[in-house]
Amino acid sequence: MTTFVPEKMLLLAGGGDYPLQLARGMRRAGVKFISVQGCYGATDRSIRRLCDEYVSFRLGEFEKSIRWLQSTGIKHVIMAGQLNPIALFTAHFDPLSRGILASLPVKNAHTIYGAWIHEIEKAGLEVLPASCFMDEHIPGAGILTRRAPEAREMDDIGFGHRAGLAVCDLDIGQTILVKEGMVLAVEAFEGTNHAIKRGAKLGGRGAVMVKVAKNGHDMRFDIPVVGRTTIKMLHRYGVTALAYQANRLVMLQQDDVIRDADRFGIAIVGLETGLEPAPLRPTVGA
Repeated sequence: MTTFVPEKMLLLAGGGDYPLQLARGMRRAGVKFISVQGCYGATDRSIRRLCDEYVSFRLGEFEKSIRWLQSTGIKHVIMAGQLNPIALFTAHFDPLSRGILASLPVKNAHTIYGAWIHEIEKAGLEVLPASCFMDEHIPGAGILTRRAPEAREMDDIGFGHRAGLAVCDLDIGQTILVKEGMVLAVEAFEGTNHAIKRGAKLGGRGAVMVKVAKNGHDMRFDIPVVGRTTIKMLHRYGVTALAYQANRLVMLQQDDVIRDADRFGIAIVGLETGLEPAPLRPTVGA
């Protein structure tokens, strides 16, 4: 496979810092024109300073979204950023969005985003992995913090990773909290932060958190992500270690994340799994 950098890119931007860092990564890689489609009420307005073109639609206006994407003439798209899961229960959906949701017997990030991507690609665009151009934010294997996980924490991490892979195979969630061999919480539709709260309130101080992507995970959407907010949540609720799969997770503001973790005494470790790393550039050919 041969890697390449498109001259022009479309970015479907949700909330949080991820879309901003991705836009910066595109520029560093040599993308000359960045067109951003934001989500009304979610996307950070400062991304306008990083792109050449910006529009915004409401969640659920999928027909307008696709028409605009087609109108740009740009063929390569990346999706990045957060959307509040509760919005899927409160948004006003257009007929296309309602039809997509009604057709899904199981509704989770994998099925919903997968169906949306299918519609985008039917319109003649190519959706690239959300890890592309995020070179500086995808850590490898090893201990990142001054404190290494203790023996008990490593036992829980190993169990948590095995359990997390099984859960992720069912497309339930990517986060699992474990303490002394007991599963305290599995991420559901509410997202990582609420899973941390549930697990830590049940088990008290000393739980570990493991972030997992299944073997063959579709990196075009829902790639595991942690950032400074994650570390602050772990500290607030007494979670003492974080483990992730090496080269398969986006760590936003990595230097700050490690600095905060060191300050709070939280151990961070990347697990070598032998699974396919998240791609850093689009590829073409066999």
